[in-house]
Formats: sequence, structure tokens, C-alpha cells
Amino acid sequence: MRRDSIFYKLFQQSPTLLFELLTNPPINADTYRFDSVAVKEPKFEIDGVFLPPESAGAGIVYFCEVQFQKAESAVLGSPQVEQLSKTDEQLYERVFAESSLYFYRNRARFSDWQAVIIYPSRSIEQNDIHPHRGFLNSAQVHRVYLDELGDIRQLPLWVALMMLTTVESEQAPEEARYLLERTSQEVPEGASRAIIEMITTIMVYKFEKLSRAEVESMLGITLKETRVYQEIKEEGREEGREEGRREEAANLIIRLLTKRFGELSGEMRSPLFDLPLPVLEDLSEALLDFTSLADLPTWLEAVGN
Repeated sequence: MRRDSIFYKLFQQSPTLLFELLTNPPINADTYRFDSVAVKEPKFEIDGVFLPPESAGAGIVYFCEVQFQKAESAVLGSPQVEQLSKTDEQLYERVFAESSLYFYRNRARFSDWQAVIIYPSRSIEQNDIHPHRGFLNSAQVHRVYLDELGDIRQLPLWVALMMLTTVESEQAPEEARYLLERTSQEVPEGASRAIIEMITTIMVYKFEKLSRAEVESMLGITLKETRVYQEIKEEGREEGREEGRREEAANLIIRLLTKRFGELSGEMRSPLFDLPLPVLEDLSEALLDFTSLADLPTWLEAVGN
């Protein structure tokens, strides 16, 4: 399960989520932005960084690391997976070295730095922590063990989404449906779509062998409630101002297929403009489950076109 990218998306959607995990968050927590930063000489990137607003003067910079498996490096958003065992057993060495160097290079911008390390449980933590006892026993480093936060149903909604990534597969559908219901009750409709999309994404990653449609069926929701469907409908409305509804729908489908799989040949494009509008609308949903362009003629044959 790709938890690093899930947490990256969670923090992008709600940067204040990090500070819900801390006992003493900064007063201006809601003004922080989540970003990646580069350090030159030697050059490297730190992906999980929470930056205070520059307009407020020197503030505290927070570095965040998500570590879920000892056999897997999980720097937020990082594609590198080399020297895995060495990275895991030297996690603190790397985090403290990179954080200190970035703080040194940007000393004028920040008044202090802190680090937050998120684990599913204590068993995943680096074995040899003695050399780092000064940092680890201070208020500068925060270790968060998700399985010790309490009942998922008693946590703030965004924190509960983090917990959902750790729930066993047998229990996950029930908890996901509970969070969807809670979202509908607690979150305004305009803001709920992002949470619904995150819950669906987490479950798609957790049940990798199921299609997105099968996961949505498990959760009792439809594509109409997700960001993907809303984007399709919005694009359709914009195109409809310029040309007929049938041509607009065909163009939308071509654009979506091209974006996912590459340019369509003329032979694939032409039949789409002859399809009835209801068939085009069905295709706009069906293509979300396509794995390649070869699925298009197969689908068209199945519906008799």
C-alpha cells in the first residue's frame, strides 16, 4: 500500500493536519503551507516540510517523515527506494542531518525547527536510537504512533483518515463507511468532496485487486460523489458552450483517453462522434476503469456499436 503518497495528499489537502498531532502547535498553524525544499551543496530535496508564512517574520519550520515498514523507505513523495535497509536503520541520522543542514542554510528565515515522525506503531521504529536520545527526549522531535491515538471514531476527521491507512482489511470497509457518513454530517457539501475522494483513494490502495468501481460499491457511493466525476461534468459544461452536446461529449472522452493513454488514432476517434449521447455518457464513466486503449473497442463491441 502506497501510504507515503496518501499522506502526501492528506497534507496537501489539509496542512493543519500535522499540527492536530502535536500537543503545542504554533498559534498560526492555519497559515502554514506544505511543500518540498531543496538544499544545495550537496544538493538534495526534503519533501515533507511545513513552512510558516514569510509575511509573519521568522517562524518555526516543521519537517515530517512517514515510516510504515522497516523494509520500505517512506519519505513523503520521494521516488527513491535505494539502500532500503540502511535507510530504515539510519532514519534518524538522515532526518536530523538534513533538517539541521536546511535550517543552517536558511537560518535568517526561521526562528527554530522541529521534526515529526509518524509510525503505525512503535515496532517500526529504528532499533538503535541511543545516539539520538538528546533530540528524541526533547520537545524538538515528536514521535507519533498512530495505533496509540485511540478509537478511530473518536478522532478528528482528518486524523481519522490517517488512521484508516492502518486499519486491517477486514475492518476497513466498515470504518470507511462510518467516515463517509460522518463526513456527510459534519462537513459542508463543497468541502466534503476532497474527503470522500481521499477515503476512496485509501481504500483503492488498500484493496489493490479491486477496481475503483468495486471499491465504490463496497463503500456504498457512486462516481457522482467523487472529484473525478465532478471534473468530467465540469469539462462537459464548458465544452457545451462551444458546440453540440454530442460532439462535446465525444471530444471530452477523446481528451480523457488521450490524457491517460496517449494519442488516439483516427480509426478510434471517428466512431465516437457517431455514438448516441446516452452511450457517450455511459462511456465517460466506463473509461475510468480502462487499463489501456485496447479496452475501448472491446467496450464498444459489448454495447453493440
